[in-house]
Amino acid sequence: MSEKHSGDSPVVIKKYANRRLYNTQTSSYVTLDHLAQMVKEGTEFEVHDARSGEDITRSVLTQIIFEEEAKGQNLLPIRFLRQLIRFYGDSLQAFVPGYLDLSMESFTKNQEAMRNRIAEALGGGSQAIESMTRQNLAMFERAMQMFSPFAPPRGRGAEDEARANGSVETKPRQSEEIAELKSEIEAMRRQLAELSERK
Repeated sequence: MSEKHSGDSPVVIKKYANRRLYNTQTSSYVTLDHLAQMVKEGTEFEVHDARSGEDITRSVLTQIIFEEEAKGQNLLPIRFLRQLIRFYGDSLQAFVPGYLDLSMESFTKNQEAMRNRIAEALGGGSQAIESMTRQNLAMFERAMQMFSPFAPPRGRGAEDEARANGSVETKPRQSEEIAELKSEIEAMRRQLAELSERK
């Protein structure tokens, strides 16, 4: 149902009051599954409310994710979802979309190299990829915790509890963690660059 779209302009999908989705390129009704397939095939599309013309692409893509998660395709960890929710209404909310977009873009560009090169370099097959995934998630979670004033301190003992209570200055520690995170990101970039060069 989802044909490859040629041209620069995205396919326009209209959503009607009865919740039906209409593909204006193929002149046919489609489902969320069809739209999910279009995303996987790299077909750009926009969803507009048929009555008002409002762009509702974001809410429809979110609905696709919800449907996939409901089917048991658990891609989003619960901890990640909770951290994401904490940023709604937070002063750093405006920075989160760009950070997530950049992180996912970088991951997407390197996914094939990561699958092949990590398995070869570390000789661990899928275990090596899982290890790298855990490392990436841990680093991302640390970044989210540093930028979120609502994230509770974890695993640092009495010193962190004192910080949480406001009795210890947090800025020096945050600066150290940010520097450490930057160092880890740079190390990963170098590692990915080396793996890509061996291709």
